Amino acid sequence: MKCEELIVDIKNNNLKTVYIFCGEEHYFIDYSLNLIKEKYIPQGLESLNYISFEGKDTEFNEIYNACETLPFMSEKKIVVVKDLGIFSRRKKDDEEYEIESKKDEGLKEYLKTLEDYVVIIFIEKERKVDKNKSIVKTINKIGGVVDFERIKGKDLYNWIEKEFRKYNKNISYPSINYLVQYSSYLSRDGNKTLYDLENQIAQISNFARDKKEISKDDIDKIVAKSLDTNIFKLLDSIAAKDVNGSLKTFNEICILNEPLPKILFMIIRQFRLLRQCKTLKESGFGQKESMERMGIGSYEFGKISRQCKSFSYEKLDNALELCLEADEKLKSTSMNSKLVLEMLIVTLC
Repeated sequence: MKCEELIVDIKNNNLKTVYIFCGEEHYFIDYSLNLIKEKYIPQGLESLNYISFEGKDTEFNEIYNACETLPFMSEKKIVVVKDLGIFSRRKKDDEEYEIESKKDEGLKEYLKTLEDYVVIIFIEKERKVDKNKSIVKTINKIGGVVDFERIKGKDLYNWIEKEFRKYNKNISYPSINYLVQYSSYLSRDGNKTLYDLENQIAQISNFARDKKEISKDDIDKIVAKSLDTNIFKLLDSIAAKDVNGSLKTFNEICILNEPLPKILFMIIRQFRLLRQCKTLKESGFGQKESMERMGIGSYEFGKISRQCKSFSYEKLDNALELCLEADEKLKSTSMNSKLVLEMLIVTLC
């Protein structure tokens, strides 16, 4: 079940009795929870009609008692259980497996008997939900397992534009695209959420003061470029044989206090992905198959696919050989590590 479907059910007063909220976009998990709270729980009566538990130590009896109490001057009783930890895959040799399996079974049977006035929402932000587990299948059948995925494309751009409007600011499509690239929201690391992007938008808007139109310069002043972003920029400069630009980008990466071996590792990784992408494209593989074989997402694939056009096989093979030589120097000589990488970058250009 998608977030959009849940929101439609909330607006149409068609809420089910039990849900699991899971996924990497915590912003929309919290947004949906607040939407339910605002619609169904009268102000001033939260303590009687909105009960929240947290942690795997929550006992079944606590959940049962909360659900069995009728709502007071409210249409619904909302019971929220955060990070219970019973919906993920566990090994059978785990000493807690037998105990937790019994807890699963008791809870599963109880969920089938819930009255319409109760809504239980299990929130799993820290663990992946195993949709093959019996209790998860039961919840999906009775209510829904809502996947809060990272938003992309038009949805992300519309959200950013709407956020800037809150500060009476306008932003063009190219500037939104620029912000998305440098915010790291869609990076492979997956550790950024819309909360981070929301904070950056607030900082950019405050920095712009009375300006109505947000520019790339405003974004540059606030948003620190990630390592991934700078590596792409570095290879663009290398492809253009821009020695000064390449060294400038390298120094910008160093300012981020990234370890030099990690920087070299990322450069090697990038050259390998470029070669792999080039080979897959020439072998007739489509985007989806290529992404799976390369182990990357659509956003990173799009950037790599564009960048690989600037490199021949010969240049990529030579670059990888030079990188491996630099790696050997870092490990086996007393030569200044930063100088080793600077010499590498000049040679690559």
